[in-house]
Amino acid sequence: MTSHMPPSKRTPEPPPRRRPRGLVTEIVGTLEGEIRSGTLPLGQKLPTEAEIMARFEVSRTVVREALSRLQASDLVETRHGVGTFVSAQERGGNFRISEQDFATVADVIAVLELRISLETEAAGLAAQRRTDAHLVALQSALDAFQSSIEQDSDAVPSDFQFHMEVARATGNRHFSDLMTYLGAMIIPRTRVNTPQHAPEGRLSYLQRVNSEHENIFAAIRNRDADAARAAMRTHLSNSRERLRRTQSTEQDNAAKTS
Repeated sequence: MTSHMPPSKRTPEPPPRRRPRGLVTEIVGTLEGEIRSGTLPLGQKLPTEAEIMARFEVSRTVVREALSRLQASDLVETRHGVGTFVSAQERGGNFRISEQDFATVADVIAVLELRISLETEAAGLAAQRRTDAHLVALQSALDAFQSSIEQDSDAVPSDFQFHMEVARATGNRHFSDLMTYLGAMIIPRTRVNTPQHAPEGRLSYLQRVNSEHENIFAAIRNRDADAARAAMRTHLSNSRERLRRTQSTEQDNAAKTS
C-alpha cells in the first residue's frame, strides 16, 4: 500500500527567482504608489539607497535603476550630496517605454529602430568629444563582454554597459539619462534568444556582436565621427535584421503547427 506524506510534512517548493527586471518594476510601482497616495508627500526625502536595498532585498544596481525611472517620470529629483526627493507629479503625456513595450519581437524591433537614430548620432558625438577616461571605460566594457561569452554567459550586462559608455562619451547627459531610463532591457537578448536562432551558433554570434562593438570603439578612439556613426548604424541594423529573421522563423513555425 502506497503511503503518502502528510501535507504538513511536505517540503515546500522554493519560490521562483525574480528577474532583476521584475525587481525594478516592483520597486518603481511601490514607490510610485506611495508618492501618488501621499504616503511620500511632495518634498519628502526618499529612504537612502541602503534602506531601499534592505526593504526590497535587492542590489544597489536594481535600486539605482528604479530611482532613475522615477526620476525620468518627474516623480523624484536627486540633489547631489543631499538625497532623492519627491517632486511634482509627472507631466501629462510624458514619454515612457515600459516592459510591456517589449512583449513581442515586433515590439523589440520598434524600439531598436528608435535606437538606430539616437545611438548613431551619439556615436558620432562620442568620437568628437571623447576623453581618455571614456576610452578606458569603453575598453573595459569590451573586455567584460569577451570574458562573459567565454564563460558561457549571454553578456547582456557588458553589452548594455558598452552602449551606456558611448552615450556618456557624448558629453551630453540626455543621451546617458535616456539609456539609464531604458536600462538593459533594450538589449534584444533579454527578450529574444537570438543566439539560439543564429545559424553560426551562440559563440560565433556573440563574437560577431563584440566585433561590431570593436569597430565602433576604433572609430571613437580615432575621433572619426563619420566612421563611428556608420559602425553604430551597421551594428544596430544587423541586430534588427537578426530579429526580423527570428520573427520570420517563428511565424513560419506557427503556420506549420496551425
